[in-house]
Amino acid sequence: MTDPNAIQPSELDQLPDRDPEETAEWQASLDAVTKAAGPHRAAYLMRRTLERAEGTGVALPKLLETDYLNTIPTAAEPALPGDEAMEARITAWNRWNAAAMVTRGSKYGVGGHIATFASAAWLYETGFNHFFHGKEGDGSGDQLYIQGHASPGIYARAFLDGRLNEHHLDNFRQEAGGNGLPSYPHPRRLPWLWEFPTVSMGLGPLSAIYQARFNRYLTNRGIKDVSASHVWAFLGDGEMDEPESTAALALAAREQLDNLTFVINCNLQRLDGPVRANFKIVQELEAQFRGAGWNVVKTLWGSAWDELFALDTTGALVRRLREVPDAQVQTYQTRDAAYIRQDFFGKDPALVEMAKLLSDDKILDCFHFSRGGHEPRKVYAAYKAALEHKGAPTVILAQTVKGHTLGTGFASKNANHQMKKLTVDEFKEMRDRLELPISDAQFTDGVVPYGHPGADSPEVRYLQERRAALGGPAPARRVHPLAPLPAPADKAFAAFDKGSGSQNVATTMAFVRLVKDLVRDKETGRRWVPIVPDEARTFGMESLFPSLGIYSPKGQTYEPVDRDQLMYYKEAKNGQILNEGITEAGSMADFIAASSSYATHGEAMIPFYIFYSMFGWQRTADQMWQLGDQLGRGFLVGATAGRTTLTGEGLQHADGHSPVIAATNPAALSYDPAFAYEIAVIVKDGLRRMYGETAPGEDPNVFYYLTVYNEPLPQPAKPSGLGIDEGIVKGLYRYNTAESAGLSPMSPELSTSLEQGGAPNAPRIQLLGSGTAIHWALDAQKLLAEEWGVAADVWSATSWGELRRDALEADAALLRGEERVPYIRQALQGAEGPVLAVSDYMRQVPDQIAQWVEQDYSSLGADGFGLSDTREAARRHFGVDAPSIVVAALAQLARRGEVKATAVKEAREKYGL
Repeated sequence: MTDPNAIQPSELDQLPDRDPEETAEWQASLDAVTKAAGPHRAAYLMRRTLERAEGTGVALPKLLETDYLNTIPTAAEPALPGDEAMEARITAWNRWNAAAMVTRGSKYGVGGHIATFASAAWLYETGFNHFFHGKEGDGSGDQLYIQGHASPGIYARAFLDGRLNEHHLDNFRQEAGGNGLPSYPHPRRLPWLWEFPTVSMGLGPLSAIYQARFNRYLTNRGIKDVSASHVWAFLGDGEMDEPESTAALALAAREQLDNLTFVINCNLQRLDGPVRANFKIVQELEAQFRGAGWNVVKTLWGSAWDELFALDTTGALVRRLREVPDAQVQTYQTRDAAYIRQDFFGKDPALVEMAKLLSDDKILDCFHFSRGGHEPRKVYAAYKAALEHKGAPTVILAQTVKGHTLGTGFASKNANHQMKKLTVDEFKEMRDRLELPISDAQFTDGVVPYGHPGADSPEVRYLQERRAALGGPAPARRVHPLAPLPAPADKAFAAFDKGSGSQNVATTMAFVRLVKDLVRDKETGRRWVPIVPDEARTFGMESLFPSLGIYSPKGQTYEPVDRDQLMYYKEAKNGQILNEGITEAGSMADFIAASSSYATHGEAMIPFYIFYSMFGWQRTADQMWQLGDQLGRGFLVGATAGRTTLTGEGLQHADGHSPVIAATNPAALSYDPAFAYEIAVIVKDGLRRMYGETAPGEDPNVFYYLTVYNEPLPQPAKPSGLGIDEGIVKGLYRYNTAESAGLSPMSPELSTSLEQGGAPNAPRIQLLGSGTAIHWALDAQKLLAEEWGVAADVWSATSWGELRRDALEADAALLRGEERVPYIRQALQGAEGPVLAVSDYMRQVPDQIAQWVEQDYSSLGADGFGLSDTREAARRHFGVDAPSIVVAALAQLARRGEVKATAVKEAREKYGL
């Protein structure tokens, strides 16, 4: 039978051999070793030969897996600086208080997680004591992405440090009354401590990569030198199953982000059970990261294993460790020495003999407790190696035991992620195990006490001295007082007030033109961060390529094919545009890093991310929530928006719902502007609110979502009159009336279908339109006047969402006893007739304001899936074109008795509906 993995003759023919005789000798030597010493010895020699080749720079494919051993052997570990015994006492206090905090809170049913920090404690403590730079030193410090379920341990350390007190700990997951602690890292809820929200698993690793990349971007562009900052991402092995966790590994390696380290806590367990029950997650991750080009450091075994490895003269132990699946390793951690002797050592005669030399205590020490992630010397060695490695990011695969030090009731149990408390007896056992000076008398009424050695204790002094030497407390979020960014010159915005005359301009193009002017501003232009996922030409942004440049840490090492053209594809090390390729998730991660740079680095940046609106909120809404949680600022632009404006692309590209999803995000200000001048007003006010002089009561920690369209239409001049800008920002203003539009409803004798007609007694209706729909409303306004004797006023609803937000705030004020009228009611006060709202989105979008409109209210929208056809056909299909609006308006008026019911039937037949 042919070996399917063997190199076939056709492959050999393509590899010229200068010395076939020498090749044959090498092959014969391998055959001889295999025959004489066995396949294991042959594999060992081949692996060592390949490692040697890799180490000397010979161009060979890298090994994707190494033996199931520590990358750094004990003999090569550097000395651990500092006082190891003191650090062990500090870690013991933090372990205790993390468990106590969650247990005490369990009586209120608020939940919490104990086992994650118990397994990862030394991974954090070693970093805090020796590696993580704070924000009070030079530069920006390090950026720490803390694993969400480990938050109790971080709070415990802040308690020991004096940054939190017992009252805070007792309000873990109880924030409503103030002074509470959020369950996970939430910058919006605890902005002085947390920088990055990480518990939506998978987003932390993705964001960490783009944060490290954005640090390079800031440095290369000369905004701020943050080359000393290092990004540390603490992750779980189960979390790595999320597609986002590994989505950008190649980017990190390609751009040589050696300012980035992943620390993956491989406790072999996810929420319900083993991560890889029948396989080995460490080996899988090693192959994945090595294949992507990362430096991999494995820290698997504690020092208790040194004796076993010294006894392994045949390699039998290493082979056995490679073949035992993770779920069986977990089982060993819960079984006695006899079981381990039989099941682990009993599989190989050489291991049977080795086990005879080991005491039961030795076996239990190795298999129950001794893991590389639980020993500060080994963790220190791994972190030091990561920082010293240049040219690639590093991942540290640290093996631990989930629930370590919490007792046999917790360690390695499948259910330990859901176990929220220890009993008093279990706490007393833990106290003795950690050697903490807590007496039985301190367990008052069965309540576990918090432990603290005292504010002036050697432990606290040591902790604070270490943090002072590393640049202050960590984690920490700092927003240094920043002078408001100067507002760009008014002419950039005023240029849109006069309209486009006879020229057709899509609002997508209008936005891009505005940005082109703003990035030229001498004061703030360099702070704009244009982000696009490989669709710049679709949005008309290619003219920015040569002027701003596309960011690349390599610059441009080739001659672009279009170099002789005016708008050639220019890459530059100091390029301003982030053109990410086809990755909306990566582009959002860019945006998040740039949008929070004002806090992370004390440098306000103005990101705008432009994308197909269908592939924004629908695809990356979780990251938009992350953006809001991280207090990010900037402009998201959903281009080629709407259900009916991109109909040739079909239903998968037809966005009829992004404003609905945007409305669910409290930090998102969602706008659907109809005209270019509205875009200018919204962007100008957004720059003021987020980066300039914030008005009293305004929160600058918001972001804007603008939907813009690819339908070229004449852009009108900005109407004159008071309150236009205010209405645009608040979400609604009257664009015109039938009279100001020069329309005179026909006299009654021209139609027998009208109950009454002719000015000034013509029936009147208010048409509210947003985005491109306002053009259909304007066409309907004309038809209503000229063919049906109905006067219609047209309103531009720039933001249904902001109208609703204002109304909700008014409702909340009423509950507090304050009289406040919602803006929507103020704006429509005195407007005659019913209200008909229309948009290019599902009716749920305009219906957001229905309950606050005093007039009779109805709506039209594009509900359902999109379809491929012309815009006109699609609008007729959804019933939102001008004739459909006319019929709907007549129906409303007929219900009120203001036109005859037969008018509706006549109109339907007239327009072929």
